[in-house]
Amino acid sequence: MVLRIFAWSVILTILSLITAFIYGGWAAFFLCLILGILEVSLSFDNAVVNATVLERMSDFWQRMFLTVGILIAVLGMRIIFPLLLVQITAGLNPVEALQLALEKGDPETPGTYGYLLNEAHPQIAAFGGMFLMLLFLDFIFTDREIKWLTWLERPLAKIGKLDQLSVVVALVLLVIVAETMAEDPETVLVAGILGVVTYIAVNGLGSLFENNQAEDETMAELGDGATARSAGPSKLVRATGKAGFFLFLYLEVLDASFSFDGVIGAFAITSDPIIIALGLGLIGAMFVRSLTVFLVRKGTLSEFVYLEHGAHWAIGALAMILIVSIGVHINEIFTGLIGVVIIGASLWSSIARNRRLRAAGDEVPTVETHPHPQPTAEKH
Repeated sequence: MVLRIFAWSVILTILSLITAFIYGGWAAFFLCLILGILEVSLSFDNAVVNATVLERMSDFWQRMFLTVGILIAVLGMRIIFPLLLVQITAGLNPVEALQLALEKGDPETPGTYGYLLNEAHPQIAAFGGMFLMLLFLDFIFTDREIKWLTWLERPLAKIGKLDQLSVVVALVLLVIVAETMAEDPETVLVAGILGVVTYIAVNGLGSLFENNQAEDETMAELGDGATARSAGPSKLVRATGKAGFFLFLYLEVLDASFSFDGVIGAFAITSDPIIIALGLGLIGAMFVRSLTVFLVRKGTLSEFVYLEHGAHWAIGALAMILIVSIGVHINEIFTGLIGVVIIGASLWSSIARNRRLRAAGDEVPTVETHPHPQPTAEKH
């Protein structure tokens, strides 16, 4: 199973490295390899969170994530997105932006592609930071049967009973950061609000169609003479149709939010958009997707019950780093490693919990994960 899941990642890695060598010799080869390794090693938290969403999707939408999704990750996030940012911020047309990107100028030099992209970092950080912050807050403000950091998660779940608290907290934080740390508060506020709107819209539509699908399947069961015990599905319904589409869309925006900082940080290694697309995109993004599928197929999130908690706390850390980076530069290595450390701690806690239960002769219970919190009406 492992070979089947990672086969395309290995093939694309080999092809990308060969392409990089043909394109720019050994220097391009090693730059591409470095970017790929960095993207994979620093994106484990991304894979874990992606897995919580992917396991809710049908086989069709899982395949879409690995095919269409990889095109979005490579072409959209690693090539088109940076070009659009430079085009908009510098007032260039698409051809001029592409020519500027291919010049490979020093990112520290004003007017170069890397420099202009770095200048757009506050808007990118505000959008991505708000999207991820809402994802984190919605998770910790929801009461869950299994808690990892009980001393902290229990009181947070209690105050989370206040309606729309996550949105209030996120917007207050955005205003404080924009007014105290941003050189252009108005632009940062607009970008952050767009991040909030995007999260609410995509997450809300996904929940709506997912709940409708679950209700339809429950009614179908009852109509076929199912017993009263079947009034609620015994396991989570895998999303298809419109529900699957919006979960796919939600997953792509989530994946993009994780990628924002890495795309900009890559310019500290090279300003060549071709090498960045090969290293971060074809190698890094594909391996992250394969790792996501591996976690789903192995049932890792169900067995190690604190892993989802750790991934969301890592999201919270990344969201804060993105928001703070609006006014303060934070090393990309630290950004990635903090997520690995938090997830590693949650994995260790899960293993220790399973050992304690087995030692006591108890069955190790598993949990069903959720791509996002239940709608407000259900939570209350």
